[in-house]
Amino acid sequence: MKLQVAIDLLDRESALRLAGEVRPYADIIEIGTPLIKSEGLDVVRAVKSAFPEIPVLADMKTADTGELEARLALDAGADLIGVLGTAGNATIRGAIKAARERNKTVVVDLISVPDKISRAREVIGFGADLVEFHSSADERDSPEFDFAGLLDEAVRSGVRFSFASGVDRSTVAAVQAAGAEIAVIGGAIYQSTDPAATIRELRSLAGLSEYRTA
Repeated sequence: MKLQVAIDLLDRESALRLAGEVRPYADIIEIGTPLIKSEGLDVVRAVKSAFPEIPVLADMKTADTGELEARLALDAGADLIGVLGTAGNATIRGAIKAARERNKTVVVDLISVPDKISRAREVIGFGADLVEFHSSADERDSPEFDFAGLLDEAVRSGVRFSFASGVDRSTVAAVQAAGAEIAVIGGAIYQSTDPAATIRELRSLAGLSEYRTA
């Protein structure tokens, strides 16, 4: 399993500082949607330029013009892009087309998708590289949020998946055991007073080597 650090900060300087702290341990750096909306795609260029050895995911949450938005993010230096599973099939296919032309990766985010298992299988059939089982931050604040249920859906889908909801010290081992290809860690890292120590601990709890291997 790989660890992906989601940087949901709002300014480039803070993002670069955090990326620098976790770079020996993070397998993927995610430029979160709030950061892209705050700073634009120049922040993707800045992070990729500063840390060219680490794959960068641009969490575009694309809902329309899939090929265009994918091309913009990939040309800015992203290695992976996120497109919404709630988007139309043509939008997802367009993003896949742009990524294939550049030998890059498409992740379909299942946030707000009612039937995540069926949609996961469907978009993998389109050619998406993997799906992200994900609940919204607003949903996770609700007492009805069911971490175990979401993880079970990911397992039952039978497809390649990443998992991006509440991954922290108490849950990262379960995500690893479920067979996730990627565990996406957000608040546990960027709210930490020592992000480097936190991600090292998470790697250990998941049974991963201390440093990223790629």
